[in-house]
Amino acid sequence: MASTPEKPTPAASRRKTGRHRGEGQWAAGHMTPLNANEQNKKDDDGLNVRTRIETIYAHRGFDSIDGADLRGRMRWWGLYTQRKPGIDGGKTAILEPEELDDKYFMLRVRIDGGRLTTEQLRVIGEISQEFARGTADLTDRQNVQYHWIRIEDMPEIWRRLEGVGLSTTEACGDTPRVILGSPVAGIAEDEIIDGTPAIEEIHRRIIGNKAFSNLPRKFKSAVSGSPLLDVAHEINDIAFVGVNHPEHGPGFDLWVGGGLSTNPKIGVRLGAWVPLDEVADVHEGVISIFRDYGYRRLRTRARLKFLVADWGPEKFRRVLEDEYLKRTLVDGPAPEQPVQQWRDHVGVHRQQDGRFYVGFAPRVGRIDGATLTKIADVAAAHGSGRLRTTVEQKMIVLDVEEDRIESLVSGLEALDLRVNPSPFRRGTMACTGIEFCKLAIVETKARGASLIDELERRMPEFDQPVTININGCPNACARIQVADIGLKGQLVLDDEGNQVEGFQVHLGGALGLEPGFGRKVRGLKVTSAELPDYVERVLKRFEAEREGDERFATWAARASEEALS
Repeated sequence: MASTPEKPTPAASRRKTGRHRGEGQWAAGHMTPLNANEQNKKDDDGLNVRTRIETIYAHRGFDSIDGADLRGRMRWWGLYTQRKPGIDGGKTAILEPEELDDKYFMLRVRIDGGRLTTEQLRVIGEISQEFARGTADLTDRQNVQYHWIRIEDMPEIWRRLEGVGLSTTEACGDTPRVILGSPVAGIAEDEIIDGTPAIEEIHRRIIGNKAFSNLPRKFKSAVSGSPLLDVAHEINDIAFVGVNHPEHGPGFDLWVGGGLSTNPKIGVRLGAWVPLDEVADVHEGVISIFRDYGYRRLRTRARLKFLVADWGPEKFRRVLEDEYLKRTLVDGPAPEQPVQQWRDHVGVHRQQDGRFYVGFAPRVGRIDGATLTKIADVAAAHGSGRLRTTVEQKMIVLDVEEDRIESLVSGLEALDLRVNPSPFRRGTMACTGIEFCKLAIVETKARGASLIDELERRMPEFDQPVTININGCPNACARIQVADIGLKGQLVLDDEGNQVEGFQVHLGGALGLEPGFGRKVRGLKVTSAELPDYVERVLKRFEAEREGDERFATWAARASEEALS
């Protein structure tokens, strides 16, 4: 029987089939840099730039900085150039980097596990006032970010931070970023397991280690033994989630491959149970897979989530066990779903030792150095000197005696820091926005603060948990896809046909109970000026149509497009 002639493969199919053959994976022998970023990292490790900052740039000023250091390697020490004032969002994607750059920097202080002392917080506040024009934002990754930093001041800033045990090492760049941790690790009454020793060991092995300072892109880690699932484990590159194994007891469930930005993916379980003393080994194995097998050809695909999606969890676990750990992991159970939607630890809660921790909410993470020093003073007067930051742009004072709670709450409230905030203040989060970020298209921080005020005035009786996440561009630093109401900044047309700041709306995203991405209603965009009217309208429809104790995300998934418009 004659064989059927093979049909020619269309060009598009050939491109698709061969796409992964040249992804720049080191483990496949593709060591030649395939883009400018990879070439810069090969030319010089980003960790080396600190010497040039201290010996050259801090003395000769901004104009002396090499371009590859300025827009690349300086990120390895937490420094990004900030946006030049007065450049509107329509020019964000048009201007060259040097046209967007101001001669000042954003500086990120990494706070692994969110752990701070009052002494450290006081130093952070003092640096803000002296070197950063009072700026100090709390981020949704437990860090603090300054703006208006001059390169001339960096040696002194490092001296002060490192003098109290803080660091900016690998707070940005293609590196292992801050290790998220439960802000109530080791103190919460309902804790499954304390992940603090694992975070400390990961940090000791990985941070500042040149074996891991050239990754395809950033690598985000999280460790939490809280049943509240309080570190957004679903959207990290690697996460260890507290579980009780029926035979082996407390340990961690292993997740990999989560991330948002313009191609969001929920992380996947590998089905493996990891004991506390093996967490650092497994973390090192996973980050090594990313380093060796991660895609380096295109920056848009250079995150672990793409490798996990292509391999699948079974192959990923097999490579981790066979090539890196050299042993088989124990199978284990999935984490139980949290019993509440809020995961921010705001309010007054009893600790294991009978004392209390008190969580409070600023407005959209925006704070200032003077307030931080006052928080340090209030916390020192009422607790043991320990504080925490959260992944929801909140803070916590630990170790408060019962008879000191009322006084502490009063001291915080006097600083406009709410221990019993409205759902709007508690649930609204915003990224840096166009004020400082070179990628942003719209303003976010002031918009979020004014939205909180308007909603509190218009809907004082509203008491349902709702998250409103505001992002200045598509990159999702404020996690818009997993918010009840996610707002992605873009330029839109108003009723008169003018191009103005506005948002594309995502509705019904969630983490925890039922993780998933928000729904986009066709054509649903809102101007910044219309935002309070829109949010009020959709929340009132939710109140009118919800069934029983239905959550906003569940209602948004079934609501009509008309109800969501």
